[in-house]
Amino acid sequence: MDHTSNQDNQQLFSLLTSLQKASKDLQKTPIFSTHEPQSTREPFLHLEKDANPILSNDPHLSKLSQLLCNLKALLEKLQKYQGYTLPSILRRQIINYKIYQVAYSIDTEIQAYFDRQSVQNLVETLEGSDDEDEKVKVLAEFEKRLSQGFDSYFQDLILKAKVFSILELLLCDSSCSIRIQDQVALVIASLIRFNKDVFVGLVLMGPTVRALISTPSCCSIRVLSLLIKFIRIPLVDELEAHKEIPRIISLLSSENVSIQVGALDCILGIAYYGRREAIEAMLEAGLVEKLVKLQRLEKQSNDDENGTNNGGGSKSDPIMECDEEGYIGNCPFEGCVARFAVQLEAGEMLSKKEKIEFKLEILRRVREASISEAETATIVAEVLWGSSP
Repeated sequence: MDHTSNQDNQQLFSLLTSLQKASKDLQKTPIFSTHEPQSTREPFLHLEKDANPILSNDPHLSKLSQLLCNLKALLEKLQKYQGYTLPSILRRQIINYKIYQVAYSIDTEIQAYFDRQSVQNLVETLEGSDDEDEKVKVLAEFEKRLSQGFDSYFQDLILKAKVFSILELLLCDSSCSIRIQDQVALVIASLIRFNKDVFVGLVLMGPTVRALISTPSCCSIRVLSLLIKFIRIPLVDELEAHKEIPRIISLLSSENVSIQVGALDCILGIAYYGRREAIEAMLEAGLVEKLVKLQRLEKQSNDDENGTNNGGGSKSDPIMECDEEGYIGNCPFEGCVARFAVQLEAGEMLSKKEKIEFKLEILRRVREASISEAETATIVAEVLWGSSP
């Protein structure tokens, strides 16, 4: 029985996909065309003939079935006005416009059906399935749909099904696999892109941000850095208010370089959008000292690598292979103290006086954290030259 049902669903999906493509092709037909291209009309008429017995069995597709009948009638009517007299040309233009409208409605109706099935399948799988692969698959498909851009009907489906709450529960569930939580995090970032005005509030009111910081994954930290870029000042204010900034700073001590780099990206975002209290929280958590150490270790690693290469040895593997935001490469922490100072000085929320005070404090901490005069001179010069006096 289930096998037969799956076959029926596959057949319906295939039919609707073909109909949607045919309707898009019809929409591309010029309204003021002097003739009706057979290449767009015939595929639709063939599909419409196959669709009638299938669509008539589903009450959710009754509107679509009626639209197909209307479109078929318009296409048949168009054949009656193929002459080149002025009345025929005017009639064709009117009918072509109606065909465009109906084709658009068919496209919209099919997409709405797909969206309903997508959200229903997502909720049922996330709440009822124990198959990790299946959960990751539906989440990836949902993320892909969100990437197509805003759609008010699709948003209503998401809100009515309380999808965000389900995602939040998975993200906070310690028994949930990192693989699923990473995909959930990516979906949440896609929801913010989909409609910032609606989903930012849900992120700020719930435990999403704390869960991202707590998840030991480079993906979750990368998503957090994206959220800082999307939400900006309100999110940085929340991070500071809930004492989450020191936890982000602590991620610089992770043994996973990808997590360290993601944390640095978060820090640079906080430096740009943060108020005085947020910057103070970072400095008090030992940020400058950690950045100096990371910069030193990276320089030592590069010096060792260059020595090995000069000796005829093979070059070591790069620290990172991906480059999502343009800063990850063989040297993700090169000049990181100066990069922090530049972001802070370019930031939106500090006064000129506060920027000068923080730069002096960064320089003081650099001198204290450095282990040699040469290291001090190098980093101080980078900070001074990398931002205005």
